[in-house]
Amino acid sequence: MDKADMTDDYFRAFENRRPPEPLPYSPGREMLWQFLATISLVIGGWYIGWRWMHSLNPDALWFAATLALAETLAYIGLLLFVFNLWRDQPIRLRDAPALIEDVDPGTSEAGRPISVDVLFATYNEDPELVRLGIIDAKAMDYPHPIDIRIHVLDDGRRPEMRAVAMEEGVGYITRDTNEGYKAGNLRNAMEQTSGDFLLICDADTRPFPTMLSRTLGYFRDPQMAWVQTPQWFYDLPQGRRLPEALSDRLGPWGRKFGNAVEKVAGEWWVGRDPFVNDPQMFYDIIQRRRNRVNASFCCGAGSIHRREAVMEAALRAFGAKVERRVIAAEEEITLETRERNVAPDLLDAIRTEAVSAEILAPYRFHVSEDIFTSIVLHSDRERGWKSFQHPYVESRMLSPQDLMTWTIQRFKYAGGSVDILVNDNPLFRRGLTIPQRLMYGATFYSYLGALWNVIFLFAPIVYLFTGVAPVSAYSNQFFVHVIPFIISLELAMMVGTWGIAGYAAKSSYLAFFPLGLRALWTVLRGQRIVFKVTPKDRSAGRFLKLVRPQLAVVGLTAAGVVWGLGALLMADTSHSVTGVVTNALWGLNNCIAMAGIIRAALWQPPATTDMSEVS
Repeated sequence: MDKADMTDDYFRAFENRRPPEPLPYSPGREMLWQFLATISLVIGGWYIGWRWMHSLNPDALWFAATLALAETLAYIGLLLFVFNLWRDQPIRLRDAPALIEDVDPGTSEAGRPISVDVLFATYNEDPELVRLGIIDAKAMDYPHPIDIRIHVLDDGRRPEMRAVAMEEGVGYITRDTNEGYKAGNLRNAMEQTSGDFLLICDADTRPFPTMLSRTLGYFRDPQMAWVQTPQWFYDLPQGRRLPEALSDRLGPWGRKFGNAVEKVAGEWWVGRDPFVNDPQMFYDIIQRRRNRVNASFCCGAGSIHRREAVMEAALRAFGAKVERRVIAAEEEITLETRERNVAPDLLDAIRTEAVSAEILAPYRFHVSEDIFTSIVLHSDRERGWKSFQHPYVESRMLSPQDLMTWTIQRFKYAGGSVDILVNDNPLFRRGLTIPQRLMYGATFYSYLGALWNVIFLFAPIVYLFTGVAPVSAYSNQFFVHVIPFIISLELAMMVGTWGIAGYAAKSSYLAFFPLGLRALWTVLRGQRIVFKVTPKDRSAGRFLKLVRPQLAVVGLTAAGVVWGLGALLMADTSHSVTGVVTNALWGLNNCIAMAGIIRAALWQPPATTDMSEVS
């Protein structure tokens, strides 16, 4: 069987899967969420105030103040998250535009159909994988005549990729270098295409027929710069029901036990989405609720861009950079010559040199070019460019196939975001509104969470081994403050994210701490975040070396529980029964959070002929 047949066989197993419908808007549920969120924030503020003013252990301020600071920083993140989720909007689709004047009222070409360039950016992915996306793109329908031009942007310069493009009758665009990685690839394509709109696709993106008919309507607003559609990984492992999984291991008794568990807890799936790749929480909750303040950002694949907006923003940024170069050179010359003015001929030469030195980059040459471009467009107050997160899934993509792939992808996200935060902080960028600053701030602040999450993970370990408490006492006052906050927060988040299971996402965020710390350290040392193409093939083997920090948390926590119990039973110690139990339960929660990524490191596709269960 050749490679093309193998590719077809793999994807054929998932062809019948359909994406979930967008979460429906509910005014009543939104009001309940806002009420519960307000209660939670008030109780949380009361708790944080009490922690600083009344609970710190004066004999161990190094520990007590560190944990209280971590809790305070986490509370700030909660404030930003609540602001993000505060309000949703009803789902409304606009009619597909028929002619160019419907999306560009000032056009001089009234009467012509809209043109769209569909761009598949690829580097080293299997050409047969890209072919599947091309075939699906050719099947996109539209209720009016439309000019759709499909192009393969091959930064790998591969004859076999060129051959696929020729066989499918689509354009093939390449270049001599890989300057700017994906952003440079897109820039090169924009120089050789002319469509009114750009549909950005990764090598594994497979558009649904409705991709354009349900999204171009937003561009009836002439200020709409881009529309992002949800990304959906259609090959996520479906897992197996608990009774079936236990039956294979334990026989009939395992099936009975699994059935008993499901009677109490409902359906329980084993091996479902082991890498927590399902992005519905991000697109259906976080991104959608940013629409209300025009702050949903571009996420690359599956986004549609107005060419005019991208080029205009690039030209403005280019002009600003040229002027900064000219001003700097002019100041240097006047300081050296002590002349008030620079001769006009010399100034023209300086400007010419500055123009040739700068690069016109429609998409910023950055590992996170998508969010960077979003910030640039949103900050253009003069044009007032808008964005929108479309609620419906309009394409399908491949999920990371193993923990190594997952690690490469998440480090790229984290490193790129932290790099923007440190070097081009949007909070201080002119042109952004305050709500937009808060929304972008929420995104970048979340990547700092590794700093306080590592404290939350190791705080119970410190107590269990030393008996040193971060609070003056594990007294009734402590529980009176902390338990209402935990309960109110869980209730609020359950309602605020209704329809999407939230525990897996929270656990993944906590277990993400090693990558977050690595990204922070890389950027703060001034090292460049290197762009790496996310692999589309599964690497064989297990990946325990990638989860050593998480294994350390589990091992140290377990050892700490044993040590703490032993100290209570056999030693004259500062441990207390309440303190050991409280920290043991806290540590257990941490271990459960770590367990997911550890299982992902060990996960292997089931050895079964049912390809629907293979990732």
